[in-house]
Amino acid sequence: MSEKKYTYEEFLQIIAALRSENGCPWDKVQTHESLKPCMMEEAAELLASIRIYNKTGNPENMIEELGDVLLQVVMHAQIASEEGLFTMEDVVNEVSRKMVRRHPHVFGTGNADTPDEVLVNWEEIKKEEKKEKDWVESPLKEIPKELPSLTRAVKVLKKIDKNYEKGNTFEQDTAAICELAEALRSCEPQSDSHKTESLIADLLLRISDVSRIAKIPQEQALADRIEDLIEKYE
Repeated sequence: MSEKKYTYEEFLQIIAALRSENGCPWDKVQTHESLKPCMMEEAAELLASIRIYNKTGNPENMIEELGDVLLQVVMHAQIASEEGLFTMEDVVNEVSRKMVRRHPHVFGTGNADTPDEVLVNWEEIKKEEKKEKDWVESPLKEIPKELPSLTRAVKVLKKIDKNYEKGNTFEQDTAAICELAEALRSCEPQSDSHKTESLIADLLLRISDVSRIAKIPQEQALADRIEDLIEKYE
């Protein structure tokens, strides 16, 4: 007898059952807040599964981790449904409407022949959408504090360059990096930790700006180099 194949609708019913009165003691007490670490961990494990797939060609782990990310999404939607806020159907409908809205070159009369043109159109449409949202404070404050600092730094620098003033050049940044590195060399970390911390922060920000200019995802670049380091010693 072949193993049962579950449908998307059955998966929604499984999560609802876990949250029901006679469901799982752990699942029943979860909240949007308590699940935040789970989403972060599952997203990281999904990234790891992509690395594993690239290395082995086996997608099995990626299937599992995509399922775990979907589980987090459905859990949040189920909790929201119980609170009378929204349902999973609302989530699916909203993201579908967004995809249609932001791809007028596919679903409408817009034009975009290259990936760069798609991104330009995407940002313009996104900007118009945000005018109608009352929770958007400003171009910089809307960037989530919850992002990893290196990722957030690049996003902030991009928004400054686009909305406030022209950003630094590659030459300006690399020159500043050399100056900051020289200043750091003269520090005594034990006796002047505040100055050392300030210089390191300035260096990281300048390096983030170089990543912005070079269009290199620095979180991934650093993650890859850490893996190289692990491979070297193990």
